[in-house]
Amino acid sequence: MNTLSLLNNHFKYPFPTLKNPNADLLQEITENDWIDGEYLWLYEQNPDVRKKYKKTKTAHIAAQWFPTAPVERFKPICRLMLWTLYNDDIYEESEPENIEAVRSQSIAILNGEINTDESTIPLGAMLFSLRQELLQFIPEESISRFAQMINRYFIGLEKEVQYKKNKKFPTITECIALREDSICLYPFLQLTEVETGVILPQEIHEHPVIRRLQALACHLVTYFNEVQSVVKDEATGSIYYNIVKVIQNERQISLEEACLEDLRLHNEDLREFVELQSSLPDFGIWQDAVVNWIHYMSMVLSGWKNISTKLARYNDMEFPNAKELKEKS
Repeated sequence: MNTLSLLNNHFKYPFPTLKNPNADLLQEITENDWIDGEYLWLYEQNPDVRKKYKKTKTAHIAAQWFPTAPVERFKPICRLMLWTLYNDDIYEESEPENIEAVRSQSIAILNGEINTDESTIPLGAMLFSLRQELLQFIPEESISRFAQMINRYFIGLEKEVQYKKNKKFPTITECIALREDSICLYPFLQLTEVETGVILPQEIHEHPVIRRLQALACHLVTYFNEVQSVVKDEATGSIYYNIVKVIQNERQISLEEACLEDLRLHNEDLREFVELQSSLPDFGIWQDAVVNWIHYMSMVLSGWKNISTKLARYNDMEFPNAKELKEKS
């Protein structure tokens, strides 16, 4: 089965696709200042791993998700994008209890409760820099909400590692719920405020329609990602939390049939997203800002398809080997 053909021809989004013109500049910063500079010590003795991270083109992914962010606002988003890859790859082979310790320190750093010197995790300084950059553009309340979403990501990651350790599949429903968190899209959705410069009040973020739209966005990226990464997940033993493999296990069907069921679930959620987007409740003076925020959210979906189908990380088996990364955890 040609998964790339399925993704290109059948996962369709009725949303615009834009790209940030600062992508090349930030990719240069990512490769030279961060991967081969500030964070060189992580993989100093392993140039092949560094090369693989460069080929992932994290700034170009971010450019599709945040197409209008000025360069100074785009920089922390690109730092976060690199952090998500580093963190995923470092801890995907960890013990669940180790992830809990990393989670608590990471959140404490983001909330300003501890500094780099008090941290013992490899990526502590990276998160501290991220917090300082974000504070230039959004208030503490927004950073607290962002940190809560990073917390959700770690909870999902810990569940994934537990399933992998036990070599046990969750149910389809359980898998969708944990992947909603572990896909790590929620934190990026909060940073739309960095891009637009509009800080929405907390009651809007807590509105059930807004929360549902974010959940649907996470589902849609996940359904796409599961088909895209199924070969990678089979190679790394990460099948226990890939929705396609979970469907295949639960229904006892072929891989192709499981991919088509994943597509059906994707299209159901896409219909609901479009319906909610086109019939929003009245948010009063914030209406235009909310409409705009959801518009940006929709571009994440079309943007992810546009960039990720070109990434060697998924399509050419170019991803860091877990054994190369495990020592950093």
